[in-house]
Amino acid sequence: MSVLGVFIICYVVISVAIGLYAARRVNNSTDYILAGRSLPIYITVATVFATWFGSEAVLGIPATFMEEGMAGIVADPFGAGLCLVFVGLFFARRLYRMKLLTIGDFYRQRFSRQVEVLVSIAVCISYLGWVAAQIVALGLTINLITHGAISFEWGMVLGLAVVMIYTIYGGMWSVAIMDFIQMMMILTGLLLVAYLVANRLDGGVMTVVNHAVAQDKFNFWPDWNTASVLAFVGAFVTLALGSIPQQDVFQRVMSADNENIAVKGTVLGGVFYMLFCFVPIFIVYGASLLDPQLAAIHLSAGGDSQRILPEFILAEVPVWVQVMFFGALLSAIMSTASGTLLAPSAILAKNILRSWLNLNDQQLLVTSRICVFGFGLLVLLYAYLSASVGLSIFEMVENAYLVTLCGAFVPLAFGVYWKKANNTGALLSIALGVISWAAFEVLSLQMAAKDQELMVPPQLIGLGMAVIGMLVGSYVTQFKNPR
Repeated sequence: MSVLGVFIICYVVISVAIGLYAARRVNNSTDYILAGRSLPIYITVATVFATWFGSEAVLGIPATFMEEGMAGIVADPFGAGLCLVFVGLFFARRLYRMKLLTIGDFYRQRFSRQVEVLVSIAVCISYLGWVAAQIVALGLTINLITHGAISFEWGMVLGLAVVMIYTIYGGMWSVAIMDFIQMMMILTGLLLVAYLVANRLDGGVMTVVNHAVAQDKFNFWPDWNTASVLAFVGAFVTLALGSIPQQDVFQRVMSADNENIAVKGTVLGGVFYMLFCFVPIFIVYGASLLDPQLAAIHLSAGGDSQRILPEFILAEVPVWVQVMFFGALLSAIMSTASGTLLAPSAILAKNILRSWLNLNDQQLLVTSRICVFGFGLLVLLYAYLSASVGLSIFEMVENAYLVTLCGAFVPLAFGVYWKKANNTGALLSIALGVISWAAFEVLSLQMAAKDQELMVPPQLIGLGMAVIGMLVGSYVTQFKNPR
């Protein structure tokens, strides 16, 4: 067995051992879902960063940058990173003071059980694409590391099994501790590879920057026409706003030791995420200059730009650098997969099943673990189907938050900041937002089949209708029942 293979096996075994050790801290549902609300600032920053910094940051974002430039990555890292900043500045303190266990609890306390269930279902659905992207990346990575000895499909199964083991037992405690360790691996591995790539280029970092400038890769703003501007805005708000009402973000806020740490940790994690995403972008762009043939193969029709970086690492650098890089890559994927696997499972157990099954706290803890297992199997199926139809990792992540943008963001934002928001407004907002988005999404697909394009992105229509639903529903109710 190769040195790289031995390292990967050891890394996986250590990860599982640490996760199982952390599980000793889990005594109740609060420990399992929120790590006992006791995380210090450095762990909070690490878990915020590590949860966002997944396969799309190492493989998806650089590939999209190579093909579309800066304008193509407006959703991630800019939208995703600013989402965390927005959460920290505008939501963290208010939500932390409410002492909630899940984001679904907010909708029940502020509106009703109906709103809680509807939003919880939407949130759970949204995680399918996000977690599936990580499982696809695990399958791709394991397949590459083993030089095809383990197939892509079995790589997904093995990767998911490892993540599920320590997540099922340790919950947020395992996720938080592993996130901190994995962040150290990510920083060390990717910075080392970036340094080596820069050293092999005449002119170092500026060679990459100057070439990217010459190729117009840093053009960020869209063409100034209505369709381009709306598409740009639609891509940005999908992650910047659509990922705000998400359990994984909420868990990091509520797991902090106090509200100041919740605010600072989330903002710092978001800013650091946006900045550090340019490290893998630099590495991939530098690799394309060092090996133009590899880049040409994967950027042409039928190629896969997500493979440029891992194939370059396997072919062009010493084994010890391969160990550092794939350690960082696996860390990034596993940290995101564990956090985003736990989040919807907690929502499903706490906000949907607990009331229906009348669970006490210990039964809720057991149900949460069962939900992690069940959701993991569902994600595996979704990942396989998504990969089969050719969806990229970046596309899976970007599409994940459309339903929460149209069905969950408006009730959350208005519920926090508008005292007149009520249950009727929330229900109408969810109905109009999701139905209009889905209808125009179907229309957009039909138009695309005829080489036509919908001028307004469906998610912007859904978001606008959600706002209208909230305003109309809340005001009509108040006019009928003036006090």
